[in-house]
Amino acid sequence: MILDIIDVLMASLLVLIAIGISVYLKLGLAKTLLIASIRTIAQLSLIGLILAWVFAREAWYEVLTILSIMTLIAAISAKNRIKRPYRGLLTDTLLSLGVATGVVTLVAMMLILQVSPWYAPQYIIPILGLILGNSLTAISLTTGRLIDHLHSEQAEIRTMLSLSATPYEACHSAIATAISSGMMPTINSMMVVGVVSLPGMMTGQILAGADPTQAVRYQIITMFFICAGSALSCTLSALFVVRRFFNRRMQLVIPK
Repeated sequence: MILDIIDVLMASLLVLIAIGISVYLKLGLAKTLLIASIRTIAQLSLIGLILAWVFAREAWYEVLTILSIMTLIAAISAKNRIKRPYRGLLTDTLLSLGVATGVVTLVAMMLILQVSPWYAPQYIIPILGLILGNSLTAISLTTGRLIDHLHSEQAEIRTMLSLSATPYEACHSAIATAISSGMMPTINSMMVVGVVSLPGMMTGQILAGADPTQAVRYQIITMFFICAGSALSCTLSALFVVRRFFNRRMQLVIPK
């Protein structure tokens, strides 16, 4: 089935249901929903044109440029979700996302999917996008939770440090709790996928006429990519936060 602009416009009318509910219940979301809908159309239309151009050329430097921009935007978005930011948070977030998603994406492209060339844009861009989107949420939850703990439990942490505990030992339970919190959305998705929900990638492939068996297999491996990316990014972000909150003398310092 081929979708045309009329189909998209008709689907956009469904947003009026949400706007109507907002107006009727006085939620104050009508303007936000309208802006979000317009941005959805504009942003996806623009990226569609860009991807069509990149797919046709398959130049590695253009692909890497797009991947870098995607990672930077994801890092900025994750950083902006933190209620108690500190100087250097964007750098830490960017490194966490870049290293974690980069490693998982390269493993996926070169060892599992065995795509040639490894930077084939029709594969690497959507895969990185899936991993980034989920890792962004995971990092935000992990970093926010850990920073809040370090702020609220300063006395306890300093007491443990005075008893010869290392920074890692003093924060171990907080790190574990923060990483678990960051991983929970991914774990919840994996627990109900195929039973409660059909993920967007799988649904899109089936609607496009792909073999359901192949669609399922692609969805399974992408879920595992997302899980690995979230776990790595959460762990790295937690370690970077601890590094920022303790000096070389292993003293707790609250960065501004």
